[in-house]
Amino acid sequence: MATGVVKWFNPEKGFGIITPDDGSPDVFTEFTAINATGYRTLHENDRVEFETESCAHGLRARKVTVIP
Repeated sequence: MATGVVKWFNPEKGFGIITPDDGSPDVFTEFTAINATGYRTLHENDRVEFETESCAHGLRARKVTVIP
């Protein structure tokens, strides 16, 4: 699992960008990848833990969990 910070997330469109702590390129994510119950969203500067997978546009975060 990697860790990082939410750079931005648009709840109306359901996607955003995470900046990994290890200095690798920013990673795309969407609301379906967020591990949460109820309304799934992220906020700017949330600390998160996630896995990455390849997609047509590069890397995408999955299994995204906010770190308390």
